[in-house]
Amino acid sequence: MLLFRWLILLLLLGAVVSFAFYAGTGQPRFKRYGLLTIKWTLIAAFGFFAVLILERVG
Repeated sequence: MLLFRWLILLLLLGAVVSFAFYAGTGQPRFKRYGLLTIKWTLIAAFGFFAVLILERVG
């Protein structure tokens, strides 16, 4: 569980840094990196909550 929490936190931090670089430079590749990171953050979060729900049910 701790691993999922750190993974989600680090992915969110990476997305914030990517969007900050995009805001600072205006290069669209940083926006793409940020959106890709947000996508993987949501996938990791859904996995985390799925594990929590399965622990409660089982």
